[in-house]
Amino acid sequence: MRIVLFFLKLLLKILMAPVLLALTLFIWICVGIVYLSGLVLGLVSTIIAFLGVVMLIVGPRQNGIIALVMAFLISPFGLPMAAIWLLGKVQDLKFAIQDRVYG
Repeated sequence: MRIVLFFLKLLLKILMAPVLLALTLFIWICVGIVYLSGLVLGLVSTIIAFLGVVMLIVGPRQNGIIALVMAFLISPFGLPMAAIWLLGKVQDLKFAIQDRVYG
């Protein structure tokens, strides 16, 4: 019985190795994409925030508020932070699988 259990655990380890490799590669690629998009979107959000402040002073206030909200969402504190949070959850899943199977 112990031999059968040993071979089943070994089979599970062999089957989970490509899944863990795929999750690791996915996380690395997504971190790179989030990093690059954070740089670009940070610059774009600065421009939109500046235009939003100008609209608040000169033009219609509603458009200025909309521009400032858009600038916040694409800034590094908006949607990129949500993507980083989601990547953290995917990484937690990878570590949970790794601990359960190999731990």
